[in-house]
Amino acid sequence: MSGFRVADVLPDLHLLTIIAQTRNLTQAARRLGISKASVSTRLRDLERVVGMSLVRRTTRSVTLTAAALQLVDDTQASFARIEQSLEQAKDLAGKPRGLLRISAPVALGRQRIAPSVPDFLRRYPEIRLELDLSDRFVNVTQEGFDLAVRHARSIPDTYIARVLCESRSLLMASPEYLQRRGIPEHPTDLARHDCLLYLRDGSAQSWSFAFEKAGSRKRGERINVPVGGPFKANNSEVLRAAIVGGLGIGLLPDFSLLPDTSAESGQLLGSSVESASMVPVLPDWRPVGFFGDRIYAIRPGGVRASRAVECAIEHLRQVFAEEAV
Repeated sequence: MSGFRVADVLPDLHLLTIIAQTRNLTQAARRLGISKASVSTRLRDLERVVGMSLVRRTTRSVTLTAAALQLVDDTQASFARIEQSLEQAKDLAGKPRGLLRISAPVALGRQRIAPSVPDFLRRYPEIRLELDLSDRFVNVTQEGFDLAVRHARSIPDTYIARVLCESRSLLMASPEYLQRRGIPEHPTDLARHDCLLYLRDGSAQSWSFAFEKAGSRKRGERINVPVGGPFKANNSEVLRAAIVGGLGIGLLPDFSLLPDTSAESGQLLGSSVESASMVPVLPDWRPVGFFGDRIYAIRPGGVRASRAVECAIEHLRQVFAEEAV
């Protein structure tokens, strides 16, 4: 390794840490704002300096060699501290700025966050925003996100979380389906119905309910019901379309309801059962344990939030507070 200067390889070492996070050259290029060809060229340059291969390529991802993992382990903390120091220095100027990467679920992002983006960027013109919509639970730190909006029951201790609003799940069906198949009167009746399931790794094909009718001796009673049906999807907007289309009964998070329903009460607003697209099913029973009870804004712990992140969190709090009114 003689004949090289440390300053010359620092950018390539930083590139290697990004590759370690993304495990994908295209994503690494996107993170750094360079071409994939430049990523490949710089990686080869670093391999020549080191004198050995640093990655093993496949059609879908790259795997780091032992030498690369050692380099990443030795340098990534330093790059993180440098990045944090630079962000803190920028914040001294008093204006939030720079690239802000936010992850959010598809339906929540489309219906609640995306409409507020123009106002946010007009208010903070020196922020560049990347909004990545995915129902996959991304690894915020490893995938380079500054902030994630999550519908969850609990948040790992490695993250710092701010509650944006309370949330609940609702059991919905179309009037046409209920007229054709009958109205369930108890959760056990769902066994003879077509139930539309959220496709999630490791999720059991069952729903849990708690009886919540005020004044009843059964209040708080819980029951777990095996369910099944003709359709599954990993997106609540797709499930909503299937429910509206009369395919079956489905669980939806409140933010995925159509505009003519109230997420807070589960009752229809200004619309009769006959004319509504969806109606609540088993209104005395509350679905529990599937979707989260709250919507959070989460960020990696252990580092100071930049001004851009703080402004984004405050903006999201205002957006969800207005939705709750």
